[in-house]
Amino acid sequence: MSRTTIAVASGKGGTGKTTLSVALALALAKRGEKVRLIDADAEEPNDHLFLDIEPQDPQEVTIPVPFVDEDRCKGHGRCREVCRFNAIAIMDSKPLIFPELCHGCGACSLACPEKAIEEKPKVVGWLETAETRGVDFIQGRLKIGEPMVVPVIAALREREADEGWTIIDAPPGTSCPVIESSKGTDHLFLVTEPTPFGLNDLELAVGMARALGLTFSVIVNRAGLGERGVYEFCEREGIEIVLEIPFDKHIAATYARGGTLLDADEAWEAKLVELAHNTAKEVRP
Repeated sequence: MSRTTIAVASGKGGTGKTTLSVALALALAKRGEKVRLIDADAEEPNDHLFLDIEPQDPQEVTIPVPFVDEDRCKGHGRCREVCRFNAIAIMDSKPLIFPELCHGCGACSLACPEKAIEEKPKVVGWLETAETRGVDFIQGRLKIGEPMVVPVIAALREREADEGWTIIDAPPGTSCPVIESSKGTDHLFLVTEPTPFGLNDLELAVGMARALGLTFSVIVNRAGLGERGVYEFCEREGIEIVLEIPFDKHIAATYARGGTLLDADEAWEAKLVELAHNTAKEVRP
């Protein structure tokens, strides 16, 4: 069985990214296909709420953080010179480490001629798993107070399925967490809404996708609100709109109760399965 990885992203939160990700995973699973859904929004994971599950079996995600053997340290400052993230300062000829700024790159320990720097693991978050309705589910959860979510997302990306489908619900925005969630995927769905804010953030998301060299298409949620800017932008840029989810009170009410698109209307199952298969044919002819 082949494997296809699809990321679902948006330029901002609240556009329907999770709505699509969960419904797409459930629709494929209902057809008996192997599906892994990854919630990469590790700062605020919420896919599990709509799957009505509680992820278990937390597995630590760590990064290596430097510790200095002051007896061996000569205080020459090579470690500070190579640190790109200003995580090391020199005070009274001794290095002072700021672990919250450290990215775990290891450059400082490599640069130290006295080998006075030892790296030790620091927990920055967890991966949690569950299974429901044929969906193999994994979410990332950032440790409270930790500033860097990218290592957690990188750990999630290592857990993509070996076969079948991997659906990645990316964080909102266009910054480093989204890039880590989207890079190297087979296709990127950009979810937007037909509003001025939706258009502005879609333009940013398209720029990100193009910079990463990704194949992508657009899904318009809450279609029918009246703004045409998103459609005009996509036509002007030659971007395909592959699906519209209407602005519908029944869908909104179902979602507010914790339901999914499939709960609102079973017809969405066939539409989403067709969308996934058509996308896979394009990226894996």
